[in-house]
Amino acid sequence: MDNETPKIRKPYTQRRKRPPHLLPLETSGPVVIFITVCTNQRRPLLARPAIHELLRAAWDSAKLWTVGRYVVMPDHIHLFASPAVFPMESLVTWVRYWKSHASRNWPFPVERPVWQTDFWDTQLRRAESYSAKWEYVRNNPVRAGLADRPDAWLFQGEMAKLPWYA
Repeated sequence: MDNETPKIRKPYTQRRKRPPHLLPLETSGPVVIFITVCTNQRRPLLARPAIHELLRAAWDSAKLWTVGRYVVMPDHIHLFASPAVFPMESLVTWVRYWKSHASRNWPFPVERPVWQTDFWDTQLRRAESYSAKWEYVRNNPVRAGLADRPDAWLFQGEMAKLPWYA
């Protein structure tokens, strides 16, 4: 018998280097995707009035998906989005577009590159998921010690009302 230790293979989710970005499932209900985008090396570049407005302009110019509620933290963004055109266009293409738009117009050149290459996304399947996820997200600045209450955080908002509104 061989004395070598057998190799234990990690589960697929632990081996992959990037999130899979599955195509949204078209159901009888609305398509709402929860997205998290981080800055390169998680640098705290985002929570500033000029950047907040730049991001809103980038999302407004990216017409394939519609941004609903969002929270901009110093080193990452949480947002909810729904397709704005049907058939749905690629979420990856849309995120790449608005990140590129924001980078090209970034007012502080020394801070480039701004974004991590990829992002995380999850399709919400129920109104309860949307409400619960929003409550979690809007409390991020409070948990991080950046605000006393969720409404006190300046870098949040809503670009459009998405379905499943609570």
